[in-house]
Amino acid sequence: MEETFLHKTDTKSFRGKWIEYVYNLQEKICNELELLDGMAKFREDDWERAEGKGGGGRTRVISNGNVFEKGGVNTSVVYGRITDKMRKHLQMDGATWFACGLSLVIHPLNPFVPTTHANWRYFELHHEDGTVKDRWFGGGADLTPYYLFEEDAIHFHQTLKNTMDTFDRELYPLYKKQCDEYFANKHRGNEMRGIGGVFYDHLRPVNEEDAERLLSFQFANGNCFTEAYLPIVSKRKDTSWNEKHKYWQEIRRGRYVEFNLIHDRGTLFGLKTNGRTESILMSLPPTVRFEYDYHPEPGTDEAKLLDACLHPKNWVND
Repeated sequence: MEETFLHKTDTKSFRGKWIEYVYNLQEKICNELELLDGMAKFREDDWERAEGKGGGGRTRVISNGNVFEKGGVNTSVVYGRITDKMRKHLQMDGATWFACGLSLVIHPLNPFVPTTHANWRYFELHHEDGTVKDRWFGGGADLTPYYLFEEDAIHFHQTLKNTMDTFDRELYPLYKKQCDEYFANKHRGNEMRGIGGVFYDHLRPVNEEDAERLLSFQFANGNCFTEAYLPIVSKRKDTSWNEKHKYWQEIRRGRYVEFNLIHDRGTLFGLKTNGRTESILMSLPPTVRFEYDYHPEPGTDEAKLLDACLHPKNWVND
């Protein structure tokens, strides 16, 4: 597909700043994860969209490490024409589209280390002449522990809140609520995937000044991720564990798979826009267990975690 429509848009330089940031953030996060693991290295795979569709990305995957059993930190810069399928299933209307973002999922080996997910993205819709019809930012980060340590949950949420408070103190409680509501398996009575974080979408700039403010907001949220997550990994990675703990981790990973394949809009968008399947499904854990009608014993640490995932909780005070 020709790239000319991208060069005709009136946001080329703005997009350029975001694309540069996304690739730099990928490098920073991967370097810090490798350093913490101490053995495994990220495999890098540059790819282009097939069949002449526009753009591509850089997939980086880590596996079988001392700390990280499987993980991916992916970037993509993709674009194309709005198809009938996109109009029908994604409620998009326009001539062409552009999307750029970073998405990551980290599945640690140790059941006492939580899984984490995060993404930060920018999207545009264009008229036929290439001018921008609509554009927005989205993103967030969340934590999925298998054993609940309240101090870890507080640290993760407090870091996200501190970052957002520098822009507006009303943002964190709003985006936390949206995260609690979004990352839930509605087919299981709104059982949450983990203990949440923040989630936001369709942050539309009203003018160029507002666009720069939202860009800075995205930069800040991306930059604080390692501060929110890596201290938790460092604290728990050497905790002793046994097969009982691994069994429970795999049960909860099953809930993670259910959400990603049934509800996650990013997964559905990627598949419906003919995205790269290997990169889209990178988020799935390496081992998982589906056991019929499984319930942990009351009063156990496993039951404590499940109870925390059934009801949203305020982990930090305003």
